[in-house]
Amino acid sequence: MLGGKRVKKEKSLGNEKRSERRLGYALVAPAMLLILAVAICPVIQSFYYSLFDYRLNDPTKSSIHLNYSLDLEGYLQNYPFLDSALKQEISTANGGVKETLANVQQQLQRIDEKIRSDEEVAKRYKQVDEALNNFESPSDEIKMVEIDKEVAEKFNNTIREVAKTLGKMKEAGELKQADKITGLAQGLKGTIIEPNFVGLKHYKDNFTDDRLWKALWNTTVFTVISVAVELVLGLAIALLINKAFFGRGLVRATILIPWAIPTAVSALMWKFLYDGQNGIVAKYFADIGLIHRMGDLLTTEVGAMFAVIFADVWKTTPYMALLLLAGLQTIPSSLYEAASIDGATKWQQFIKITLPLLKSSILVALLFRTLDAFRVFDLIYVLTGGGPANSTETISILAYKVMFSQTNFGEGSALAVIVFICVAIISIIYIKLLGADLLSDSAKK
Repeated sequence: MLGGKRVKKEKSLGNEKRSERRLGYALVAPAMLLILAVAICPVIQSFYYSLFDYRLNDPTKSSIHLNYSLDLEGYLQNYPFLDSALKQEISTANGGVKETLANVQQQLQRIDEKIRSDEEVAKRYKQVDEALNNFESPSDEIKMVEIDKEVAEKFNNTIREVAKTLGKMKEAGELKQADKITGLAQGLKGTIIEPNFVGLKHYKDNFTDDRLWKALWNTTVFTVISVAVELVLGLAIALLINKAFFGRGLVRATILIPWAIPTAVSALMWKFLYDGQNGIVAKYFADIGLIHRMGDLLTTEVGAMFAVIFADVWKTTPYMALLLLAGLQTIPSSLYEAASIDGATKWQQFIKITLPLLKSSILVALLFRTLDAFRVFDLIYVLTGGGPANSTETISILAYKVMFSQTNFGEGSALAVIVFICVAIISIIYIKLLGADLLSDSAKK
């Protein structure tokens, strides 16, 4: 009897645990789906784009092409006129010239027949031809048609051979409409769109590019120095405003003002303050001997890096102080009272009580600030633009320049994925440290 009751009780407990587990998954599922949609999907899309030579400033690479395609609009704007011009030349030519032109015309006609042998291509061929005859511009969905690799290679070889032959005839003065014919033949060269899949080529090129490594170095220097200084200053401010004194609320609110200012606005403000002619901060730094002349802050490599770090420390130190203040308020005051009774000095209380109990809060604050600093973009973009001579160019700014200034979406997407990988590595390191700290604390308890 007792054994049966024990078994039933264990089954009941097992069912309750499974029910709680399913409930937990159901509650977490919406958040996970949101994270997947907002964070993971863009990364997957960026990785997909990085596998292609995707350039918006190149008509042949302005979209993803997995197969060979033919631009029927470009083809029909050149081939019919070239065929007509060749007929006119043949009608007035003699001997070997006439024979050569007839051979060229036959080559082009054969390739044209090869293209129209596919029913779908032939259908689109007529639609685009009708649109052009009506002085209309056909849509991309109609004018771009996929063709076999064999046909595409045959087309390219034929056009190269025809263009070479006609070029020689032009040099020999054997054509009456030389410029028109050779120009139309050259126009046919760009009508075949080749697949722009390049695999991991962008990653290989980037990791062998000195500019990427310099950008990573600049990002690391900026992150390490700014976060370290912000931690020290933020901890000092947090300790100060954690004390009870008259006007503490006003001081806390005032300290948060720099953090509340939009980053682009604060960067522009500091740009005026650093100005080599009228910047008051630049003048003070020059007067105290921190820099040789006022213009050094934004025109030299060391000065520019110092300028962006100084501006970042000014803006985000309050955020660090706010996070640490939250941790300080969880420490019981009775611990300090007991330590004081035992004769511990303020420094000993800070080392033995404050820092150990604040460790988790410090790691969380460092995690948030390190990730934010590593992805820095707007502050440096407005303040220095990555200059001078790319001395303050971070990995995020490099990705922006490649993707949007150069409209090279393939390589820019590869850089964006590299940024994500770096951020993920930093997150894993901090989470491992934070998790180990929490586990050790729970074991002690």
